[in-house]
Amino acid sequence: MCGIVGYVGTNRAQPVLLDCLSKLEYRGYDSCGIAIGCSPLAVCKDAVSVEDLARDMKPLSGNVGVGHTRWATHGEPSRLNAHPHSDCTGKIAVVHNGIIDNYLALRSQLSLEGHEFVSETDTEVIPHLIEKYYRGDLETATKAALAELSGSYAIVAVCDAQKTLVAARKGSPLIIGVGKNEFIVASDVPAVLSHTDKIIYLEDEDMVVLTQSSIYITNNGKEVKRPVQTTSWNVDDIQKLGFEHFMLKEIYEQPQIARSLISKLGSKQWPSSDPALTFDGSGITIMACGTSYHAGLIAKYIIEELIQIPVRVEIASEINSRKRLLRSRYVIGISQSGETADVLTAVKRLKVDGSRIVALSNVYGSSITRIADQTIYTKAGPEISVAATKTFLAQIITLVKLAVSQSAINPLEEDRLNKRLTEIPGKIQQILDSKMEIEECARYLSSHDHVFLVARGINVPSALEAALKLKEIAYIHAEGYNAGELKHGPFALLSSKVPVVAIVARDETHRTMLNCIEEIRARKAPIIILAEEGDRTVDELADYVIRVPATHALLSPILNVVTLQLLAYYTAKIRGCPIDKPRNLAKSVTVE
Repeated sequence: MCGIVGYVGTNRAQPVLLDCLSKLEYRGYDSCGIAIGCSPLAVCKDAVSVEDLARDMKPLSGNVGVGHTRWATHGEPSRLNAHPHSDCTGKIAVVHNGIIDNYLALRSQLSLEGHEFVSETDTEVIPHLIEKYYRGDLETATKAALAELSGSYAIVAVCDAQKTLVAARKGSPLIIGVGKNEFIVASDVPAVLSHTDKIIYLEDEDMVVLTQSSIYITNNGKEVKRPVQTTSWNVDDIQKLGFEHFMLKEIYEQPQIARSLISKLGSKQWPSSDPALTFDGSGITIMACGTSYHAGLIAKYIIEELIQIPVRVEIASEINSRKRLLRSRYVIGISQSGETADVLTAVKRLKVDGSRIVALSNVYGSSITRIADQTIYTKAGPEISVAATKTFLAQIITLVKLAVSQSAINPLEEDRLNKRLTEIPGKIQQILDSKMEIEECARYLSSHDHVFLVARGINVPSALEAALKLKEIAYIHAEGYNAGELKHGPFALLSSKVPVVAIVARDETHRTMLNCIEEIRARKAPIIILAEEGDRTVDELADYVIRVPATHALLSPILNVVTLQLLAYYTAKIRGCPIDKPRNLAKSVTVE
């Protein structure tokens, strides 16, 4: 879950690398560094931010180099553990994303051969292996080193004796930005948008050799061609544009994203795919992790209601450890980045077992899209804040549209649902324009370290997602629960010091939610209620009420989640938390 970058061209490498790394800090920000391939090789790294590293660095000459921003796996954040890592001679430097499974055996063997290691990382074996095989040709030495590695990697290597970069990927993302007499290798597209919109997406087992004027790609030793594609993302997508945090900007982008997705609604004609995507009655399995898992849980309610076929939702990291799986004909793999390691492992396994894989991703050309039989893109644009907001909304709307496209409900009900769906962008904007009561509740929540969020039915996943957001960015111990389960244990934790946020929807769960809130009140827990406009039944039950616009019951999670995103954001802001870069977390979980 690290950000890597490499540059070769006619410009000075140092400012380009630092600029690209600043766009990749959402992938890891506990340490960073760069290596410039001048002679001798110059390495500068530390357990600091990219901004701090850039401020303290002296100017370096050289127009080839590599850079890295780290999310720690092997070894704590420190200068010695920061990338780039070098060999014994100091002539070769490598940056790496992924995990080398056999690094201990390699390290032991290399140590016996006289190599000296200074870090705790798995990565450090890579430059030592390259050095072992280096005879003046970085490509040949890197190829020999890669043959000994077991695990996942995206690497970029540089040598002080050559104005060449060698990069390779296996199980971790890697793209190449194509400029005029220059190439930029990176983990993700946002890194290069300030420099080019021309992208080459590398595939698993690709190795690429780059000079300022040439590119040579091989896969398992055979030369291959990868197309240069123009990305639809632009540099404004990765700027704050006056917002204090990327998270707030991305929350405020949601009306336009919803409008764009919903405007393409074509009832039975959507989504267009080749071949046409048609689910039969055999059932669907949804694979996901984190926020995407919560989107899958919401989709379960919607698909079962509209298509009337069974859906099971699995946490990918759990299913990967099971010896036997119940195969579904259709598997929907949800991954915002398209690189979530646990999801990739799960869908690969199920595809081998005969399932048809449908990928739901926000990133064009990502790994899951290459595995899948069909892909549906959520088209939310790049999301920089670690905490997912707009991509979650896009996932839900896309899954709603998918269900509507194959709906088994009567035409009048379908028309009603479609009408309510077209109103969603305006209702999201209404929430954003009327945030004072949300901020008031945030001021109250910010003084607490524990909170429960409860709901019934389709909004239980909304409670789970809101709890996750409060954990991620406000550092509050938050638990999402089905309200009916509180009496089976969690009631023991309720007190005047543990507030409860209750989502009260105007659906078949309304009466039972009110009963549950009465039971919570009897335990003296303070209560914040999310309720539809016009629902006066909650007024006497709550310490605080947040009003949410009315909509179709199946669409209520969309509006409730946007409201709760703002509640988490303002709570974190009042608590003084680093909202876009929460401790110990990174955006793309590319390791298992």
